[in-house]
Amino acid sequence: MKKLLLLVAVLVVVVLGAVAALVLFVNPNQFKPLIVEQTKKQTGLDLMIEGDIGWKFFPSIGFEIGKTELKNPQGFTNPNMFKVDNVGVDVSVMPLLDKQLVIGNVQLDGAEIYLETLKDGRTNLDSLTKAKTSQEVADTQAPAESKSPSPTPEQTSGVQDWTIQLAGVTVNNALLDIQDRKAGTQTKLYDVQLKVDEFEAEKWTLVSFAAKGRNDQQKNNPQNFAASGSAEVKLSSDFTQYALRNINVDASFSDQANNIESAKLALVTFDFDKPNALEFSVKGKAADMMLEAKGSSSLVVNKEITKVAANGFTLEANLQGAALPQSPMKVGMQSDIAFDISKNTLNVVLAKLTANALQFDGKLDVALADIPKVRFSLHSPDIDVDAFLGNDKAAATSSSETASEKPASTETKPATTSKQEVEPDLSALQTLDVAGDITIDKLKANNAKMQNVKADVVVNRGLVTLKSFTANLYQGSVSASALVDTRKTPATYTVKKSVKGVKVQPMLMDVLDNDMLEGTGNIEVNAQGKSLTPTGIQKNLVGTVAINFADGAVNGINVAHLLRTNYAKITGGDVTEADHVKKTDFSAMTATLKLDKGNITTDDLHMQSPALRIRGQGKANYLDETVDFTLSTSVVGSLKGQGGKDVDELRDVTIPVNISGKWSEPKYKLVFDDVLKQKAKKEVDRGIEKLSDKIKDEDTKKAVDSLLKGLFN
Repeated sequence: MKKLLLLVAVLVVVVLGAVAALVLFVNPNQFKPLIVEQTKKQTGLDLMIEGDIGWKFFPSIGFEIGKTELKNPQGFTNPNMFKVDNVGVDVSVMPLLDKQLVIGNVQLDGAEIYLETLKDGRTNLDSLTKAKTSQEVADTQAPAESKSPSPTPEQTSGVQDWTIQLAGVTVNNALLDIQDRKAGTQTKLYDVQLKVDEFEAEKWTLVSFAAKGRNDQQKNNPQNFAASGSAEVKLSSDFTQYALRNINVDASFSDQANNIESAKLALVTFDFDKPNALEFSVKGKAADMMLEAKGSSSLVVNKEITKVAANGFTLEANLQGAALPQSPMKVGMQSDIAFDISKNTLNVVLAKLTANALQFDGKLDVALADIPKVRFSLHSPDIDVDAFLGNDKAAATSSSETASEKPASTETKPATTSKQEVEPDLSALQTLDVAGDITIDKLKANNAKMQNVKADVVVNRGLVTLKSFTANLYQGSVSASALVDTRKTPATYTVKKSVKGVKVQPMLMDVLDNDMLEGTGNIEVNAQGKSLTPTGIQKNLVGTVAINFADGAVNGINVAHLLRTNYAKITGGDVTEADHVKKTDFSAMTATLKLDKGNITTDDLHMQSPALRIRGQGKANYLDETVDFTLSTSVVGSLKGQGGKDVDELRDVTIPVNISGKWSEPKYKLVFDDVLKQKAKKEVDRGIEKLSDKIKDEDTKKAVDSLLKGLFN
């Protein structure tokens, strides 16, 4: 026992002797001028270390450096680029005997870093990024009084033969202030924690960090964020190459409109020019939309860090929110993404993009500039716009409510004020240079069904051009072009459209639930207007619509039956007749409709069939859905083919039919005063012909002719 106590006592004496020798024979202040000199030489900046560098013995042997400041160049707001209250350095004792400074850990408490960009673009980091030769030239040109005094030979002697190694770093409660006066932004990172463990070249070292931050770019909407994570780092012995693995980052972000609770990123490995497995996830609220997303990719970065590729990029997201066309919405994506940093180009090959039932594939190329240049090509096998926007459900609900609606009450209800329509803000289009094509195999919009849809679109600094649009629909085809100028408010537009060989009735049934018209239709539209609100479009639309229908019919009215029954009432004939078909057949119908801010007028409607010839003129208003139209009908053949008896007396007589009232309940009226007048006139003409044969005196003939014809003037 006594021997053991003696051994312990000897060890204590040796340790105390070693500590005493360390304090007596190794002066840490001899490194102070070397540190200041090397800082000035490498950066051109002044380093100030207040007080002496002293030894510390608890919890381990090492150095303690008091308040230290790295001064900013002249012209910057803060006097310091870097400031620290206390620096602690753990030192291995035995290597000191061989003039090796092996630093076990460097601890920085209360470090503050200030990065600043001036309005002219200069930053206080410029001196740190300049080449050594450039810095030496700057040093020779600097005024003598601004230079730090050079250390004396006595101060520098004895340290030139030393070697220094750094083993680790711990940063506590640090502050990073980034101010960009050119962009008018300021970002602060506070409560910064950094720890580097067991740092040694050619070996993996664990690095962990945490920080909170605030961005005051928008004065009324400050942005708060936080991040924490860890990674393993391996540096080469010459510190020129490095590798990373087991990278994990977890961040959060919030402002007045957004609250991203967690944004995670994980990389199993990170090596240059090799595929690295990447996983990420996001959860939180963006605007009024809740989102939860996750994805993965194979990340490849070249050694020059000029090319970044995310191969096999996958994304799965669930979105919920009232602003979405459908909620919840499930979004999926599979693509390959490549970004060339040196050329500022982004290329995306889209294998699949889904949003609930919608599906797309294609490619996207972007050249980054002040106005990005975007080129794209998209394809979709099937798009149901009505289902995506919920219009089909709304229509079904409306029909159900109408069917079960009770008789209207006579009670007067207060009028409701409709929501004021606002022109859409399209100013963002003025910052775009976009061109591309879209192909859709099947498309349904407003319940109209189209196939083989192809569109070529260009957006150039606010000018939106639909270069071409083609599609097949209802056994026919449609082609169109359009131009929308969003450079001014309200926006203006022009539209040209051509419809050929379309079966009109099934299209009207799908779109308007109306089977009033049958036939094969050709339509030419040339229109223009301003405003993109629903009401604005209707009120400002002007142009022409030329229609040419063949082999069709107008349902809901049988002109021949109308003529027979009304004529029978006047002449006292039999008005009873078997059930008839409410339909007027025609072999051809043409018209030119003039659109003028809600009004539709025409004076050249022509419709013909073997028995009838119809001319029409009048007007309609699609704002209040009213019509006032007159059809002048002439019987040129037998009316038996129109579902009834012939009326020979009306042959070659022009009969006006007036259509008026609401579109939903039009009223039909025959103007028979004119009919009887024409019929009587024809009888008078026949009488005049007979009298002419009997009256020989020319003056008498003229008098009789004038008298009888005057009855109709």
